[in-house]
Amino acid sequence: MTGISLYPVSNLPLIEPGDDLGSSIVEQLAAAGQTVQPGDIFVIAQKVVSKAEGRLVRLADVTPDARAQEIAQIVDKDPRHVQVVLDDSNEILRTRRGLLVVEQKSGWVCANAGVDRSNVATPEEGEEMLALLPVDADASAANLRQRLLDLSELDAETKLGVLINDSHGRAWRVGTVGVCIGCAGLPALWNQNGLHDLYGYELHASEECIADELCAAASLIMGQSNEGNPVVLIRGYQPPAHLAATTARIIQRPAAMDVFR
Repeated sequence: MTGISLYPVSNLPLIEPGDDLGSSIVEQLAAAGQTVQPGDIFVIAQKVVSKAEGRLVRLADVTPDARAQEIAQIVDKDPRHVQVVLDDSNEILRTRRGLLVVEQKSGWVCANAGVDRSNVATPEEGEEMLALLPVDADASAANLRQRLLDLSELDAETKLGVLINDSHGRAWRVGTVGVCIGCAGLPALWNQNGLHDLYGYELHASEECIADELCAAASLIMGQSNEGNPVVLIRGYQPPAHLAATTARIIQRPAAMDVFR
């Protein structure tokens, strides 16, 4: 019998801009008597990656323009918050009270361009901070993967995966789930067309999003509020050997095939 195991990397310090996130992960693993091992997959919350990369905006420094103020009236949000969303978006897709869905600059279709204030410390009383998604979460994942390899003195060819995880809502279902916005060292998708089911029928429209499934599983341990588990280690999962590592960008459905639009 085979299976996979998921563990939180516990006691990580609160991450600040410029912090060495990879080093913090390795240090806390060592404190728990563990090391980075070949085949490990690290699922890392987008928020701590954004904080380490300094993707923070002080709301008091934002001046909303006329368009942001108009949209803020529709969606019932702070015009400054809306301005930050618009500045990190390619286009607006949906608006209604309480909802602003956009295509974020990296191509992700999500509410508020992923801009969020939860679990972002306020530097001084009265100063509210917002966190943006990483500029390039695939690059963030690749850099973190290399840092973990270097600190663990492992070869660059070592099987090691890093996934950047964000919480997204869904157009047809209630509730948020963890999804992958950055991927390194793993195949994000597994196209199973041409395989056969238990009864010999050939598959023609089966494509499994490995990266999203791993992120969703890790989200159960990360939590959504004050759990304080932004990094989850997955052991035991082995993607099909014939699949090459990819970025997360390949998960994005082309606009012409996106039924939401």
